[in-house]
Amino acid sequence: MSSALTDLCRYPIVQAPMAGGASCPQLAAAVSEAGGLGFLAAGYKTADGMYEEVKQLRGLTGQPFGINLFMPQQQSADRATVEVYRNQLAGEATWYETPLGDPDAGRDDGYEAKLAILLDDPVPVVSFTFGCPSRSTLDALAGAGTYTVVTVTTPEEAQTAQWSGADAVCVQGIEAGGHQGTHRDDPAVDGAGIGLLSLIAQVKEAVQLPIIAAGGLMRGGQIAAALAAGADAAQLGTAFLVCPESGANVLHKQAMTSPLFVRTELTRAFSGRPARGLVNRFMREHGPYAPAAYPEVHHLTSGLRKAAARVGDPQGMALWAGQGHRMARELPAGQLVEVLEAELEATRASLTSGQGNGQDSGPGTAS
Repeated sequence: MSSALTDLCRYPIVQAPMAGGASCPQLAAAVSEAGGLGFLAAGYKTADGMYEEVKQLRGLTGQPFGINLFMPQQQSADRATVEVYRNQLAGEATWYETPLGDPDAGRDDGYEAKLAILLDDPVPVVSFTFGCPSRSTLDALAGAGTYTVVTVTTPEEAQTAQWSGADAVCVQGIEAGGHQGTHRDDPAVDGAGIGLLSLIAQVKEAVQLPIIAAGGLMRGGQIAAALAAGADAAQLGTAFLVCPESGANVLHKQAMTSPLFVRTELTRAFSGRPARGLVNRFMREHGPYAPAAYPEVHHLTSGLRKAAARVGDPQGMALWAGQGHRMARELPAGQLVEVLEAELEATRASLTSGQGNGQDSGPGTAS
């Protein structure tokens, strides 16, 4: 690990910021206390709500932690397509006996107010998703002593992050659960994301920044592979989602390993932006017709998702999950960090032992 990241956590294990409730103070504290880097998710929270969680987390741990912000959306949605989708969802509103949300409820997620709080009362790490902040913003955070990370899905996005002054990049492969952190939402490239190991190698050649690898990682052996490919640390979301400290809905946790949900897909059905989740009824029925309209679609469906959870119906919920979801282990978060670190070290030891014994000598090698 690079020295700056080493100072933040004992192990190269980062708990992903999962917006929507999973990344609560209890989960982040448990991960940081165990030697990883815990994260809060400010997405979909008010600035005051974010600050309350920061205060709670500080009361639970004195170890470093991070908080993730959603960048304001610059692209305007096609109002006609949003209205067509609203009409399509009318049956869902009737079924769950709840009104559809207001698509114009806001596009910036309280970004400036959250930044102001984080500059006034700095936290150790701030990461960004759905874009790259300005150089002035990243410089201001650096001046406050905050380590900054920008989520990227291509080498070009990584270069933008480097030019803007980010301290590190979180390289997100197509395998990752939840929203793809693309800087620009382009329907023309839906599903054309890059696999994590290939993306790490490409970003490693494109920029000179520490890399946090994210996407489908569930075991220490996978973390070892990501580190061997050039990453400095690994970020895991789905692996921590099922922990008892996670704030995720119990139906969401159960779905990770349920035989009713066997695969994941990228969909715009719930939010209007590509996000990977377990395939359920809502995704099958509405995914093919959902427009590229974030956060308008998110606001439209918010009440439906909450109503589905309320009545115990996972077929109407956004069950975000990475491709490795069936490998989820219901361990306390601190224990999971320890298990992952042990698996990582065992993999490294196995590789070192194999090299030392000459086990990787191929046919025709001189003896």
